[in-house]
Amino acid sequence: MQKLKRLFYSALTLTFLFNTNIPVNSTEKEVKVYSGRHYNTDKEVYQKFQEQTGIKVRYIETDGKAIIERLKREGKNSQADLVILVDAAIIENASKANLFQKINSNFLENSVPNNLRDPRNKWFGLTRRLRVIISNPDIVDITKIKNFEDLTNPSFKGKVCLRNRKSPYNQSLVSNQIAKKGVGQTKIWLKGLISNVSTPYFSGDSSLIRAVGLGTCGIGIVNHYYVARMLDGVKGPRDASLAEKIKLIIPNPAHVNITAGGVYKYAENKTEAIKLLEYLASSEGSQGLANKTYEHPLKESSQNRIVSKFGDFTPDNVTIKELGKFNSKAIEIMKEVGWN
Repeated sequence: MQKLKRLFYSALTLTFLFNTNIPVNSTEKEVKVYSGRHYNTDKEVYQKFQEQTGIKVRYIETDGKAIIERLKREGKNSQADLVILVDAAIIENASKANLFQKINSNFLENSVPNNLRDPRNKWFGLTRRLRVIISNPDIVDITKIKNFEDLTNPSFKGKVCLRNRKSPYNQSLVSNQIAKKGVGQTKIWLKGLISNVSTPYFSGDSSLIRAVGLGTCGIGIVNHYYVARMLDGVKGPRDASLAEKIKLIIPNPAHVNITAGGVYKYAENKTEAIKLLEYLASSEGSQGLANKTYEHPLKESSQNRIVSKFGDFTPDNVTIKELGKFNSKAIEIMKEVGWN
């Protein structure tokens, strides 16, 4: 096992070196990014930043939890300057592990909404993603669905399908409900939801979307951008045709999750890391990250031609900090009510 871990971290280091056109011993200004995102289009955003500032961007991309563990292991020896992570719980876990430092930036404070950033200015949101309801009109009456609460309707017995409990996005959804309603009411909602679920639970959003498109399931809960990718043909014509059979419903108000960035506490290139973070949080940078990945930028609605068809949305007032705060309680009651 230890040998496998060493090989894993070595592979990450190689990825770090191969995603750059500059030599390791370069004296040019640079910023090194550890990113939990996995989109090739992010390279285009980094390239624009390089062109505008002359600051070279070097980066690795891998699972967010692996990044947190790597930073803990590396400590002061880490090459990380800027850390980019996805999902409220993962972001908060990194913050609780004291991996970020406080950032003094008027631009970030003025650009990033209060509910999408750390109250101590240790991390800032960059893009937004919505947890939405999808349904097959041939299987269920979609006029009965407007919000997550409606999924407890007894008429949906055996027609609801869910991704498994390990999904950080589902954990954040339940955390969102706790923040809005408290533990007691959330538990009642969960019991009603789970009573309508047909099993087995799904391992990913994409497979769940296919099941709803095929009519195997009548209703599902997924992140909006998975549907958008399928509709745009990213996953092939068959998936595109299945996605076209689905009705996407954005609850009002909407549950919002994010991508966020923070400066590593031992960052060697702190000034450059803050400049990159400011750029990514700017209208240009945030839209650059979001539009080609079918997400929403920080403030504006997505300009992506597929996502824009989903319509506008009103975010709820739950903060990302609260989503992280209630994560452990969410997991506890999900397990208690039988969300496998």
